[in-house]
Amino acid sequence: MDIGMIGLGRMGANMARRLHQGGHRVVGFDPGPAAREALQADGLETAQSLEALVAALPAPRVLWLMVPAGAPVDATLEALRPLLQPGDAVVDGGNSRYQDSQRRAAACRQDGIDFLDCGTSGGIWGLAEGYSLMVGGDAAAAARLAPLFQALAPAPDRGWGHVGPSGAGHFAKMIHNGIEYGMMQAYAEGFAILQRKESLALDVAQLAEIWRHGSVVRSWLLDLGAEALQENPGLEGIAPYVADSGEGRWTVAEAIELDVSAPVITLSLLERLRSREKDSFADKMLAALRDRFGGHGVKRG
Repeated sequence: MDIGMIGLGRMGANMARRLHQGGHRVVGFDPGPAAREALQADGLETAQSLEALVAALPAPRVLWLMVPAGAPVDATLEALRPLLQPGDAVVDGGNSRYQDSQRRAAACRQDGIDFLDCGTSGGIWGLAEGYSLMVGGDAAAAARLAPLFQALAPAPDRGWGHVGPSGAGHFAKMIHNGIEYGMMQAYAEGFAILQRKESLALDVAQLAEIWRHGSVVRSWLLDLGAEALQENPGLEGIAPYVADSGEGRWTVAEAIELDVSAPVITLSLLERLRSREKDSFADKMLAALRDRFGGHGVKRG
């Protein structure tokens, strides 16, 4: 199957390479020449423009988007839609908000174009390990593109699936990332407590390695954490600043909308926000209040 990959950042390029390894013809496009050249160095085709990309693909065409969520997806679709024909398909494999995917699917449907939202997990390891794919949209379109999902997944019969109508794939990925926030926060807090117990001189890297085998808390996240601790036990040189992609925020908002209690995910998101406060007014206010009612004094700085 021929496929056009739009967006050749690290993940998009690796997905193109995995599809190529699976026997599919991939033509890549990225506005950055360096990204195109990197893919060409691995023997894959590239196009200089969206128009050239569409022209290089036989109908019905399949275009896979790996561009940043939000306005870049809308801009790409706006440029693509006049170039496509009924029966063509567009897959958004990024982290778009599910309501946006529903809106985009409805707009593409007017032109007879199939739009699938594909929640994609696997990060930088996907090229070697395969990607977890949650596909939303028309079931017949998803079935037609099954060979692509099978090539990207860890195995043809696992790690991917059509999970529901338009928006379902990105909704599932949103919740997946919310769960990830909570898991990461639990690991971080546990290892912080271990590291702080100086009287026992615990080797946190050793404990992470022990827990990787047989423990109920073993996971791929723990594997990655163990590697990080082996390489840098004190995590020197790493700033205590944790970014977020936005999906944790969307998950919390959805939980509130659905009246679902989600304290772990919510607090993990708030901790990420807290990590960015270099000069916390809230903490200063807490110290001032404590001094005012209890005379505990404040540290000056």
